[in-house]
Amino acid sequence: MTSTDDRKRVARQHIDLSWNKGRVALAEQLQSKDFLYKSSFMPGPLDGEGYREMVLKIRDAMPDLEVVVEECIAEDSHVFTWCTLIGSIHKPALGYPPSDRILSISAMAFWTFNSRGEVQEICTMFDMESFRAQLGLSNRAYAEKALP
Repeated sequence: MTSTDDRKRVARQHIDLSWNKGRVALAEQLQSKDFLYKSSFMPGPLDGEGYREMVLKIRDAMPDLEVVVEECIAEDSHVFTWCTLIGSIHKPALGYPPSDRILSISAMAFWTFNSRGEVQEICTMFDMESFRAQLGLSNRAYAEKALP
């Protein structure tokens, strides 16, 4: 098994290759064959191919996207990252309209690694309500009901 420092390095490298550089083929080399991506803004899990397509669509819509890793913590076979995504939407993406506003979106991800040190699963939670507010969109009814 790889060390916790190795897993943190791989998570940071995966983020940089995928989101900051758009070099998804290189990021895929860090993933297991049964890789899964789960996210608060996706209706269901994505396999490696689905993840690649999603990243490329988002990067196409947000060419100035930069993902800054704020915190990276590892324990056993897991890594936790807290990131800030910064950029503007130039083309419609994931049902959201273009905007000339520079957006700042907080995201937290829980990474699971297999015994070979490959990324097996990423489960990401985005602060979608803040994202929607920055775009000037109203809160979703479900989120309003979920609040105390």
